[in-house]
Amino acid sequence: MTDALPLTMRSWLFAPGDSERKMTKAVASAADVVLLDLEDAVTPANKPAARAMIHDFLQANDADRARIWVRVNPLDGPHTLTDLAAIMPARPGGIMLPKVSGRQDVDRLDHYLSAFEAAHGIPAGSTPVIVLVTETAESMFHTGDYKDAPRVVALTWGAEDLADSIGATANCNPDGTYTFTYELARSMCLLGAASAGVTAIETIQADFRNLDALKTRAEKVRCDGYRGMLAIHPAQVDVINAAFAPSADEIAEAQQIVALFAANPNAGTIAFNGGMLDRPHLARAQKILEHFRE
Repeated sequence: MTDALPLTMRSWLFAPGDSERKMTKAVASAADVVLLDLEDAVTPANKPAARAMIHDFLQANDADRARIWVRVNPLDGPHTLTDLAAIMPARPGGIMLPKVSGRQDVDRLDHYLSAFEAAHGIPAGSTPVIVLVTETAESMFHTGDYKDAPRVVALTWGAEDLADSIGATANCNPDGTYTFTYELARSMCLLGAASAGVTAIETIQADFRNLDALKTRAEKVRCDGYRGMLAIHPAQVDVINAAFAPSADEIAEAQQIVALFAANPNAGTIAFNGGMLDRPHLARAQKILEHFRE
């Protein structure tokens, strides 16, 4: 499956599946992954047309196929199988599954995808999945259940649908930061992704005009452990890509740390820049360099 994945997964840009103009603009952007939406961005009346548009768009953009994913409708509604029947013949790069209740939804999607792959001559298991793991109240209790989940390569979270699920009237403080429940959702998604050994992707920033705030937030969550972020406008893509790429100083320091431990293979701790490093510092440095190589 990994051979079909984009080289990096920093920026995930949504585009409504019923707008060829917006889909074309999204693919022309520097987004690592383009998410063609069949769910929230498309009204029920427009879903049939959007499915056909996405199918044709995938076929017309074969060179970018690996980075063109589709957000299907949630499994608790009537649309998911119809979505998959329409788009899978065109071999999307991956699938986003929204509003899950837990691991069982991923297993169910895997069965569906396996059947469609077999029917259309697509290599078995080659369609990867990103899961929105906090959009329902029930799902919050299952964020740690995705270890070895079939096809899952990334977890992300959402605040708006979670607010609807629990009957909240707001999910932000007066200063725009998330209230406790939604910060908890962010943390549980991150911990769930780490437990599963997959990539943690930060949720959207709705105010796409405030790029300074986006930069601050993206850099903060990257320090926490997130490795990418959802975007709703092409203007956000360059900011996200820069925030989730290691800086030249980070790369240089990581190279120094790796070299120090390589020169002292039996050392448990090593002095560096006035402090002491141990093996977790080496592991973090190696991850930075691995990310840089991508």
